[in-house]
Amino acid sequence: MTAEKRTFQAEVSKLLKIVANSLYSEREVFLRELISNASDACDKLRYLALTKPELTTGDGEFKIKIAADKEAKTLTLSDNGIGMSAEELADNLGTIARSGTEAFVSNLSGDEKKDASLIGQFGVGFYSAFMIADKVEVLTRRAGEEKAHLWTSDGLGEYTIADAEKANRGTIITMHLKDDALEFLEEARLQHIVKRYSDHIPVPILFISGDEEKPLNEASALWTRAKSEISDEQYKEFYHHAAHAFDDPWLTLHWKAEGVIEYNSLLYVPTERPFDLFHPDRKNRVKLYVKRVFITDDCEGLVPEYLRFLRGVIDCEDLPLNVSRELLQRNPVLQKISSAVTKRVLSELTKKAEKEPEEYAKFWDAFGPVMKEGLYSDSGEHKEALLSLVRFKTTESDKLVSLKDYAERMKEGQEAIYYIIGESPEALLNSPHLEGFKAKGVEVLLLSDPIDDFWIQAMFGGYEGKPFKSITRGAADLDAVKGGEEDKEEDAKKDDEAKKEAGAEIAPLIASLKLALGDTVKDVRESKRLTDSPVCLIADEGDMDINLERLLRQHKQLEKATPRVLEINAKHAVIKTLAKRVKAGKTGQELEDAAYLLLDQARIMEGEAVPDPKAFARRLALAMERGLAV
Repeated sequence: MTAEKRTFQAEVSKLLKIVANSLYSEREVFLRELISNASDACDKLRYLALTKPELTTGDGEFKIKIAADKEAKTLTLSDNGIGMSAEELADNLGTIARSGTEAFVSNLSGDEKKDASLIGQFGVGFYSAFMIADKVEVLTRRAGEEKAHLWTSDGLGEYTIADAEKANRGTIITMHLKDDALEFLEEARLQHIVKRYSDHIPVPILFISGDEEKPLNEASALWTRAKSEISDEQYKEFYHHAAHAFDDPWLTLHWKAEGVIEYNSLLYVPTERPFDLFHPDRKNRVKLYVKRVFITDDCEGLVPEYLRFLRGVIDCEDLPLNVSRELLQRNPVLQKISSAVTKRVLSELTKKAEKEPEEYAKFWDAFGPVMKEGLYSDSGEHKEALLSLVRFKTTESDKLVSLKDYAERMKEGQEAIYYIIGESPEALLNSPHLEGFKAKGVEVLLLSDPIDDFWIQAMFGGYEGKPFKSITRGAADLDAVKGGEEDKEEDAKKDDEAKKEAGAEIAPLIASLKLALGDTVKDVRESKRLTDSPVCLIADEGDMDINLERLLRQHKQLEKATPRVLEINAKHAVIKTLAKRVKAGKTGQELEDAAYLLLDQARIMEGEAVPDPKAFARRLALAMERGLAV
């Protein structure tokens, strides 16, 4: 084929400019990224050769080679891995940030440090070559194919792919260096970079000088070595290799399991939230090896979905080398490894939470919503450990609170763990539903993650026998709770009598409001949870929680809202005034308008849209005219 000019499928000029500027102070990382890609290519071919040994006939020893030509000002990196076809060249090098180009570019902030981390999460490390080169050529031939192809680009928005000649499989990347990057032609400089970043790569990296090949790395699988032999820097650089990330690991877990099942595990918890953490596929990114041979980096069931933020390697001795991905999904050995790995990770997180609560709070801020998925999806084996790890914002604390902390602070007479669900903790703190609980000093969990609506419904046994109860559903159940200023007053009995008297006064108003609102509400009741607001809406016991219903309606899973219970505060001035008017027989249009104004006010406090804004405005104007500004 003749050379075909194509346009990159992303805002590449902007992206490559950010790559160069964001990583400028560490330009040397380009070599780490290219070596990692070459290592992955060798791993993939090693796996394919298990069932197709002819792919490596005559060249079964994998190598990565680096060569520098000072006269031509070129740096070349080659591998004898799987190579790429023309289509794969276009897909892998012509489409930047394949997992979502538009979302990727839109999330670039202009903050160099943040954008560098984001770029690393998107697997665009190849383009770091343009930090030191003004032209990059990729000559490649896929294993098992006869044709070779040449990809060429200056990184300014276009690239070409042409037919080419290449004697053997694999890929050769030739970088034409910028004048200010000639330091990367020096052998000593390259050796230092490889030693620092890529010493752990389990493929020999060789520097080519004439006919001489000089090894640059130790080429041992880091996860198989003893912990005492590995420095913190080596652990960190292997994380960068395994995760293709620029942040540092928040937690490093390295252990060897011996016994019935043997495996080595080197896992990392990132510091930064991976960009694709909430992708619908929910794929894990832990690489599975069998006896140091790469099998897959997309093994369903290797770790549970709620730990998909983990990065690293699990290398098993007890799986057959030729195991297929289909067999992996049903393999009992893999299931046992998954259970053991999950238990170990949760145990280490528990230790971190107990010993370094402030550091754990950072972890929870990044990965808490994902961990909560385990409360909903886990079969029960790890649910107790997960419950101990969950943290919450509450009405009574500026710091994250565990369920254990909450249970220890429960008031006398309090039998349930109370919670409220909404869009944000800040919005929830202004909810009228909290008023009575605040007055009693009863702590309420503030839940604002989308998963909260679902995992909380799966907590049938509660926590240590204490059920979870939404404060926006059913009765408030606050009478038996001891606490708050009201219970300290000497005239508490008189207050109870006053409440009963107010209840009797309010009964005619409740009946009138029910008649006026009809089927728009399920019921009208006197409230035990309101102290300052005149009204609020609640779900009746047995009905769906208000926030969950709103979420389902937003996603078109429900057509219309369920009528709710309107609760009224008998001690509020507006309600008292309306009660007097009803007692005086004023129950016509004026009361009907007031009833709908109260209902709309309750909707607004819930964050709901008023169904008929024109009618709301008309009623509000009339109320103001009458001197009844509600």
